[in-house]
Amino acid sequence: MRRIISTAVLAIFLSTSCSQKPAAPTTPTVVPTPYPNTLYIDPNISLGEISPLVYGSNYGPWIALSMDALEPAYNSGVTILRFPAGSWGDHNDVTKLQIDQFMSFIEKMGATATINVRLLGGTPEQAAEMVRYVNKEMKYNVVYWGIGNEPTLYESELKNRGETYDIERFNQEWRSFAQAMKKVDKDIKLIGPEINQFSFDYSGASTNFGERDELWMQEFLKANGDLVDIVSFHRYPFPRSNVSGTASIEELRINSQEWDKIIIHLREMIHNETGRDIPIAITEFNSDYSKSVGGESTPDSHYNAIWLGDVLGRLIKNGVFMANHWMLTSKGGYGGWGLVGRTELYPSYYTYQMYKMFGNELVYSSSDNPDLSIYTAKRSDGTLTVMVVNLSLEELAKPLRITGQTSVKSEAWLFDPTHNAENMGDVELSGEIKFPAQSITLFIIK
Repeated sequence: MRRIISTAVLAIFLSTSCSQKPAAPTTPTVVPTPYPNTLYIDPNISLGEISPLVYGSNYGPWIALSMDALEPAYNSGVTILRFPAGSWGDHNDVTKLQIDQFMSFIEKMGATATINVRLLGGTPEQAAEMVRYVNKEMKYNVVYWGIGNEPTLYESELKNRGETYDIERFNQEWRSFAQAMKKVDKDIKLIGPEINQFSFDYSGASTNFGERDELWMQEFLKANGDLVDIVSFHRYPFPRSNVSGTASIEELRINSQEWDKIIIHLREMIHNETGRDIPIAITEFNSDYSKSVGGESTPDSHYNAIWLGDVLGRLIKNGVFMANHWMLTSKGGYGGWGLVGRTELYPSYYTYQMYKMFGNELVYSSSDNPDLSIYTAKRSDGTLTVMVVNLSLEELAKPLRITGQTSVKSEAWLFDPTHNAENMGDVELSGEIKFPAQSITLFIIK
């Protein structure tokens, strides 16, 4: 019989270094102790289904794809797109034509849509009308809807007009928009609060995070926890400040571990403030919010793509429902955040190519080396897929042990500085296995 570990138990397992712990589950399951000096897999311990919406991105009419980029975008492996992406939707009214074009694009990608209505400068009536057009008139049946974008930043924009914007005003406005939208279509799922940063500690242990972000999340959950269907935030850990510059490779390497703590902390907060468990979405994330390009760890770098691979694995292990990388395409003055450019593919594109081959049911695996992460899943046909991320600047070697198997044949795929998600042929998984520096290796167990 397959053993199953709940998401709550998994959160406890991953929170050994977190200062606060979530409420204990009613029926805890014992988690195996990691084997020392070994990448260990027990395919009989199921950790539940992986949400297909964790492989998302952002897209909007202000940053349209070039003709040359369309086919790579269709094949990117992105499963959900957030539209119209970023602050553009709070400064412009989305037209019906733009919605129609987006939905046509979504259909060609075979992806799911999430739409954010305009909050700053918008009205509940306008939001309700957008839902009516999209789901009632056009029958696009868009399920996931956000309200505004990064309301924590509205105050700085409105002060020039002599206005104030605080959490109380946001909570009241969000609720009025949500009720108007639900009145049109009771089946939509509402995403919020979409704040611009969130992390696990505002004492200084986490970058780009202040007490304000904690307060906004708490107060939103208190005021609107009964209406929100998916709790969301954005996260860009670097730069640390407006004058600190981009992260070093070392800072980026260490940062990937904070994502475990963020999700555990938020899940505990949701439970404490609402008395229930609500799915979590990170609707914008990347390593850096600036437009920096060309560096060893800027968003357009190879190392950023390896960092992204580890972050995605951690989000999957922590049961995140939706994750939207920033962003599907970028070119010109929009930085190097994209997966596809005008004619080129950014390194992070190949991270999603690797995850396209990953299974849909997470199973237990462990590593005792923080620079060598392992994520394991089964496909629907029972095929075992093993993703190993080497964040180190050096080659690392470890034996890989699978419970009940002594000699294993596998198809190997490699993404490293010289291989872009390439098939390396069949390998025997016995003895020590070498993992190249700055790499993602995928084994498809035969």
